[in-house]
Amino acid sequence: MNDIDFYLVVHYPAAINDFREIIMKNFAIPARKFLAALGGLWILGFPALAQEVNLYSARHYESDKTLYALFEKETGIKVNVVSANAPELIERIKREGEATNADLFLTVDGGVLHTARNAGILQPVSSPAILQNVPAALRDRENHWIGITTRARVIVYSRARVRPDALSTYEDLASPKWKGKLVARPSSGLYDQSLLASLIALNGEEKARMWVKGVVANFARPPKGNDRSQAKDIAAGLADVALMNTYYIGQMLNSKDPEEVKAAQEVGLFFPNQKTTGAHQNISGVALTKHARNRENAIRFIEFLTSVPAQERLSADNYEFPTNPKARKHPLLERWGTFRTQDIDFSELSKHNATAIRLFAEGGWK
Repeated sequence: MNDIDFYLVVHYPAAINDFREIIMKNFAIPARKFLAALGGLWILGFPALAQEVNLYSARHYESDKTLYALFEKETGIKVNVVSANAPELIERIKREGEATNADLFLTVDGGVLHTARNAGILQPVSSPAILQNVPAALRDRENHWIGITTRARVIVYSRARVRPDALSTYEDLASPKWKGKLVARPSSGLYDQSLLASLIALNGEEKARMWVKGVVANFARPPKGNDRSQAKDIAAGLADVALMNTYYIGQMLNSKDPEEVKAAQEVGLFFPNQKTTGAHQNISGVALTKHARNRENAIRFIEFLTSVPAQERLSADNYEFPTNPKARKHPLLERWGTFRTQDIDFSELSKHNATAIRLFAEGGWK
């Protein structure tokens, strides 16, 4: 290594990965010897190379930031995070190609994860620890992505005005008995798009179309707000039922906002379709990018996220279901008990997404 090489390493750490690749391709130096030699730069008065992993994330939870800090503390590997929505990140990774800094892609929704795989920006993970931590049903068939948490989309209802035995299925929400009693968020939200995609996969397009029309006919007001807004409107007496993701109930019950706590206390949670096709389950997952430069660090990060301590932290802080079956769930989730989930591949959510968006538009679910 000449003086110019040393200068690049010390003053331009961003060039380290490119420098490493050049050395590995042109000289017969085993990786461990090369890295050991670089670590020895301390002896010559040069700083050791920083360990890092670059994460492109579409998740926006504080619980994730806590885990990144724990990973950094345990391993000394710096987690650099680029945040944006999933479609933007997928397009960015595609555009950057081999020059991308992304080592990992993290997002919610199984359909989005499948879209990323089809975009050709991911590579399979073969770590025995990861494959042991996460059951096959909660990862890509060829391990291009790995599930880290799940959530269910459930029916929430007014404890004061609705008996639980009056509830049954998603399909029943289109029944005239709920006319003027149902509120929903706009159809631009991915959560209901994926729910409808799952109903298309299970029941067919025509039945799904009729379901949308029936639900729209039952709206107590035009769609607006997020999941929390639906619970607040039920508590305010504007409606009796709505659709929500499970983790929002946990967040609201433990919120610093008294209005959110009160609203969550006044609604009940019902897992639909327990005697038929099961509740709609969606997933958050992490994937190793095709051109990851910090591959070993990235795999270590996935191993960490799927480990029992990290899984229990995610459940405790964000009220999500762990994908590692050995991890304990938050006590609130334990009280909800076990429930049946839809038996469909997460790729179906991507396959039917465009149809779901069209059916929402045709049915007037704005």
